[in-house]
Order: sequence, then structure tokens, then C-alpha cells
Amino acid sequence: MTDGIEAVTTAALGLALDASALRQQAIAANIANANVSGYMPVTVDFEQQLGAARETLDGGARLDAWTLADVAPRLQEVGVDPAVGLPPKVLLDMEVAHLAENGVHFQALTTGLSKHFAILALAAADGQR
Repeated sequence: MTDGIEAVTTAALGLALDASALRQQAIAANIANANVSGYMPVTVDFEQQLGAARETLDGGARLDAWTLADVAPRLQEVGVDPAVGLPPKVLLDMEVAHLAENGVHFQALTTGLSKHFAILALAAADGQR
């Protein structure tokens, strides 16, 4: 794996796309099981991990593609709300809103990755068009 800015950008965008795809699956599972008794809704743990990787930059460390190798989106169950003491309930309107938001994020990520590759192609062509 190269250690340039293109490797970090590609790795970060790839991870974000993986998280978006996994989030789509989680939302679909929540919607499909909305009326199932005892079902625990799931979310994707990604932003906290990415935040921890970002903190390495704040600490003066170098962020590279190898640092991002430890970041991986994972499914996790939504825990019991301590204020209520009851298991969380799937709210269909919120899940549909999350679905729309995730779709917009996915489109933005694919556009960003496409533009990144276009810049790399332009650099490889030595700026000639």
C-alpha cells in the first residue's frame, strides 16, 4: 500500500462507502423487523472509530492508510435506554428518514471517489487533455 495522500483518501472513502452499505442493511433489517416482538434494532458503529482515528491527528501523530486499517464499520445492537429502562422500539418514520439520509451520503461519497479518481487520472496523464 502506498503511503501518499491518494492512499489515505481512497482508504477513507472506501471505509465510508462500506459503512454506508452496512448502514443500508441495518436500516432494512430494522424496517423488516419493526413489528417483531423482542427485536433489538441495530446501528452501525463507524463514526466513533473514525473520530478516534481523527484524534491521532490532534495528538500530532501521522494519519496514513495503515492507521485507517484498524477502522472497520460494524453492526451493533441499540442498547436499552437507561432513562426509560425499556428496549428500544423501531420507529418506521425515523428509519425511512435514515434511509433517505444514507442514500444522500452514499451518492456524495461515490461522487467524491469519482472526482478523486479523475484527479489521479489527470495527474497520471501529466495534465494533458
